[in-house]
Amino acid sequence: MSHHHADNASLSLQRVSAIASVDAEQWNALVDDDHPFLRHEFLHALEASRAVCSATGWEPCHLTVWRGARLVAGMPCYRKFHSFGEYVFDWAWADAWEQAGGRYYPKALTAIPFTPAPGPRLLLSRDVEHDIVLRLFSQAWENDDVSSWHLLFAHDADIDIWQRAHPELVTRHGLQFQWRDDGYENFDGFLATMTSRRRKEIRRERRIVADQGLEIVRLVGEAIDQTALEHFFRCYRITYLERGQQGYLNFDFFQRLRDTMPRSMVLMQVRLEGRPVAAALCFQGTHTLYGRYWGSEVMAECLHFEACYYQGIDYCLSHGLTVFDPGTQGEHKLSRGFAPRRLRSLHYIDDPGLRDAVVRFCDEECRYIDAYARQALDALPFKR
Repeated sequence: MSHHHADNASLSLQRVSAIASVDAEQWNALVDDDHPFLRHEFLHALEASRAVCSATGWEPCHLTVWRGARLVAGMPCYRKFHSFGEYVFDWAWADAWEQAGGRYYPKALTAIPFTPAPGPRLLLSRDVEHDIVLRLFSQAWENDDVSSWHLLFAHDADIDIWQRAHPELVTRHGLQFQWRDDGYENFDGFLATMTSRRRKEIRRERRIVADQGLEIVRLVGEAIDQTALEHFFRCYRITYLERGQQGYLNFDFFQRLRDTMPRSMVLMQVRLEGRPVAAALCFQGTHTLYGRYWGSEVMAECLHFEACYYQGIDYCLSHGLTVFDPGTQGEHKLSRGFAPRRLRSLHYIDDPGLRDAVVRFCDEECRYIDAYARQALDALPFKR
């Protein structure tokens, strides 16, 4: 036992205001290969491109634990001055609190900016006890002026660890849609498990795309050249401009990713008579494909389904990936074989009054999500 205490005494917590000041190799050694968004390169591209900085309302303050000069734990963290770019919406909490005379921002956030993809949020070396690390991490915010701390899109294992250590954390439930390979072997094998009506419908949608003269070319890694990247970025911007918004991410961000982690990138480029007209950018881990950004310069029937869903499923089946996470939002994913997956987020709320209100909110929302998840399962197109 005493050896253990001596060991833990040598652990030190550091709050880091730029991921660049942590050695990339040490950070990445703690990251599981299925999760490209946790990589040092991804977090660094966000900060170096200034998409994430104090001026945009995201102040990096990553938590790290060291044993001497060796990084043994890390957790991406930000002080937030608004709630944009998170995809777990707490605007109602903020409004209620500000109306009651409280101050909701800044708040503390553990998430990957602009990236609603589930993954580990607590990076731990095998030789360090998680309860000690959690104790250090929870102390990190004690003298800060934040109203709350939010843990978003974390894996169940992380959520369970935090919940056991801190029963006062409020749990919020959510839902996403995911495709999983059930031993299909190929696209036809996947379709064979569906009702004949849905099978015909999907084949028809794919045919409509082909009949418009559109072809999809998959570019992976270094095959994504400057021209392809610039075209993709034009498409990405169009998606936001249509809604009168600016995208959160700039060209510099994507260029940095292409230069530092190209093998994680898969670009579905849509061409008409050899000329690119639309694009969907995905990221891949060791067994998951993550659908992320999409845009099109043309209005073409069923193209979104083809580029963002069917191509991804096809890519998974031909590259041995077993999960396709196509991003947020979702009813139209159900009928295409994406099943509901439950998610949980955790929230530490400092003020007891606000905490009680948030607990009530989350309980009520959870009942709605339970019902929605049941309906979603019934709406799946597979044969019973």
